[in-house]
Amino acid sequence: MRTLNDYFITVRLADISATGGVAFVAIPDGGRVIKIHTVQEGAITGANAVITFFTKQGGSTVMTSSGITVPYAGDTVGDVRTSTPSAVNLVTEGDFIKVATDGASTGACPLNCTFVIRR
Repeated sequence: MRTLNDYFITVRLADISATGGVAFVAIPDGGRVIKIHTVQEGAITGANAVITFFTKQGGSTVMTSSGITVPYAGDTVGDVRTSTPSAVNLVTEGDFIKVATDGASTGACPLNCTFVIRR
């Protein structure tokens, strides 16, 4: 159940198979990232795609327990995956969240990421 203190922001990673692929989303209000939901718009091949999430607080440090792996075996359009960050997940108004892929997979596949932030 969501409270009135939760809000949601979304960002689209253009291609999880692209080497060096990143996306940024601005933070409109401070809080703590409590959940990350992703949905893929295509299928990948060759290898899994590992998606990592960073806050400005963490700099080059990944949000603890936030990583999502998109498997190349059996994945399909519309697959939803979720993670629950446990640390390095504080955000401040005017900061950002960065989404990055390891680019190990092949086949163009956009990924939409929704962040649940609790004030």
